[in-house]
Amino acid sequence: MVDRTAPLPQLSGRMFLTDAGLETDLIFHHGVEIREFAAHTLLPIPADREKMAEYFRGYLRLAQNLGTGYILDAPTWKIHPHWATALGEDEAAQRRANHEAIAFIAGLRDEFPDAEGPVLLNAVIGPRGDAYAPDATISAEQAEAYHATQLGWLAETEVDMVTALTHTQGDEAAGFSRAAKAARLPHVISFTVEIDGRLPTGETLAEAIGKVDAASDGAVAYFMVNCAHPDHFSGEFTDAPWARRIRGLRCNASRKSHAELDASETLDDGNPDELARQYADIKARMPWLNVFGGCCGSDLRHVTAIARRVAI
Repeated sequence: MVDRTAPLPQLSGRMFLTDAGLETDLIFHHGVEIREFAAHTLLPIPADREKMAEYFRGYLRLAQNLGTGYILDAPTWKIHPHWATALGEDEAAQRRANHEAIAFIAGLRDEFPDAEGPVLLNAVIGPRGDAYAPDATISAEQAEAYHATQLGWLAETEVDMVTALTHTQGDEAAGFSRAAKAARLPHVISFTVEIDGRLPTGETLAEAIGKVDAASDGAVAYFMVNCAHPDHFSGEFTDAPWARRIRGLRCNASRKSHAELDASETLDDGNPDELARQYADIKARMPWLNVFGGCCGSDLRHVTAIARRVAI
């Protein structure tokens, strides 16, 4: 059994890395087709499974070389009921896919027994609906019931933590936190914002974080921002209690809006060095940040540049 009672080691302040834009890297750099943008569908295909494994090995090697901790994400972002019909999966298939995804990353962790920093098995869970343009609002009560299904499946595995990644609504994140707390799963909430620094619902980060903390009695280990360029939100950060709840960044390489990215047929991978400088500038203002990775359009080049820059 996994001991999930101790605080997550990220809370000690040690530097942790994550990966970057898994799907965009595999699609645009390696020619992998990902059905419905659901990376777990690659696991049964030996050649694609190996490409995904090698993708993660690059980040594990980076963390090992730099002596940082590493948060190893399972490809579980879309293995929940909203996507079942599009993916042709019933409940049994989705439960099995969640288990197999955790087993996949557990096997990768086993390949790095000499890692200096902790390597945590993390299941990422997307919102119910489109992460770029949510098609419906969901109450905290509805979200708690909805996300309890996948969280229950994950609680059966050896996962160390779960992350609500690219979430778009404060109420849904609040329900997610309640469900994760009930499942006794250490959890993180990562919001995405539009180019105005607000969630797609119009909520500010301060409002969304406050809503989640109030609804779940502060159960979230920490918050993050992902799937947005630093230009879109860094101006919102102040030395306020809500901002101190943020510990991690996983930014897009591109300055494009979500709508522009969704319509794009080419990859905008931005400038890794410029992105790294922006991370360092944010960390200088928020020295408590200690979890760093990337999102859409970014890859190992970006995270390497970020890791070296923020470690200065």
